Amino acid sequence: LKDMPAIETNGLRTDTFLKRNDPREILITKDKSKLRELKTNAIIGGEGNGGIILPQLHYGRDALLGIALFLSHLSNSGLKCSDLRKTYPNYFMSKKKIEIDINFKYDKMISYFKTKYSTEKINLIDGLKIDFSDSWVQLRKSNTEPIIRIYSEAKTQDLADNIANKFINEIEAIS
Repeated sequence: LKDMPAIETNGLRTDTFLKRNDPREILITKDKSKLRELKTNAIIGGEGNGGIILPQLHYGRDALLGIALFLSHLSNSGLKCSDLRKTYPNYFMSKKKIEIDINFKYDKMISYFKTKYSTEKINLIDGLKIDFSDSWVQLRKSNTEPIIRIYSEAKTQDLADNIANKFINEIEAIS
């Protein structure tokens, strides 16, 4: 949505959509860093729960802002919502978790997966995320309960679930 051109509608103007140099520009933080504390100039942020952060407005997560951005994009597209949806590829997400013992060696698990999947793109910004050619998986240790969250995304629900289950089985095998 950030690359969408601004338009005027009934005297209102939305002009916070800036071109980006890299489509991967995003802040994901597990240490609860505040956007205003960043050393770089993040333009937009958000979470999977729908909370969007737009520093030009304020630094709080704002689900209504996400709705407004979507409605603005929908209006600019001139499409019905169902037709706009058809312009995006289908991906399915699996969200699972595994309980871990208090003595679980999280760093050992991260090292294991970094080595095993060293030919894939690995991101350690918020847990461990492994990008495969047409899917991804993210492993995150919870800060509030003794679990590891396993999120995956793929082109079918079965594939997403299979990826998550595969990593659950691997975590159980190495713990």
